[in-house]
Amino acid sequence: MIDSMRFEQIVREAGQIAKRQWPGDGHRVESWEKSPGSPVCAADIEVDSFLRRELAALLPATGWLSEETADKPARLTKGLCWVVDPIDGTRDYLRGRPGWAVSVALVSGGRPLIGTLVAPARDEVWSATAGKGAWRNGERLRASKRTKFEGARIPADSLPAEDRMLTTVAKPNSIALRVAMVAADEADILATLRWGYEWDIAAATLIAREAGAAVSDAFGKTLAYNKRDPRSFGLLVSAPGIHAAAAEHLADRAGRYSQPT
Repeated sequence: MIDSMRFEQIVREAGQIAKRQWPGDGHRVESWEKSPGSPVCAADIEVDSFLRRELAALLPATGWLSEETADKPARLTKGLCWVVDPIDGTRDYLRGRPGWAVSVALVSGGRPLIGTLVAPARDEVWSATAGKGAWRNGERLRASKRTKFEGARIPADSLPAEDRMLTTVAKPNSIALRVAMVAADEADILATLRWGYEWDIAAATLIAREAGAAVSDAFGKTLAYNKRDPRSFGLLVSAPGIHAAAAEHLADRAGRYSQPT
């Protein structure tokens, strides 16, 4: 049995490590590109190291999958696996904007058991335990109950012509926080049409599901975690009443964009 209070404390401490270097508070942090268009910074690495050490002490013999750690197949032989993004939304972090979060989930049998997002620049802690609901700063979350697809709120800067029946709302860079917006009834839908990694969404999708949202890949299929290839194509999180319509709306593009180039 995991000590849930200690788990949340560890993730909160990780958030403070990141915030102590956050440019939004006037600090300077070293940054570079892992690959073109993929920024990383010293805080990412420090948070990753801290979480790996503290979570291993909390729950020994657990696998590890993190954006900032070289992947090792040994995680596939473990009954449990930590899935971690030390700083989700690094672009907002580096620009001094608040739309970033530390994301940690514990996965068993391909499904998240517990998940926490800590967004210290927004004074937010989001958490969920499978079967026990989702919370933000101690308040129970209830996802959007919208039943009409047209006009649904989506966090986006702008929309392509085929999606302009939707309504944009402010978009944090962190995809985890965008998913959490659906959990908090601050958006009705979050959709992506690209290949993405488990560490970006493992905690947030548990939070959304426990708040009552529908969660799938871009094709409407169930997501799985701690896979050999830790990617899936697209993400669709929405009010249950519009999920089928959203999947149908995205189907043609999902089929085209998911093909190898």
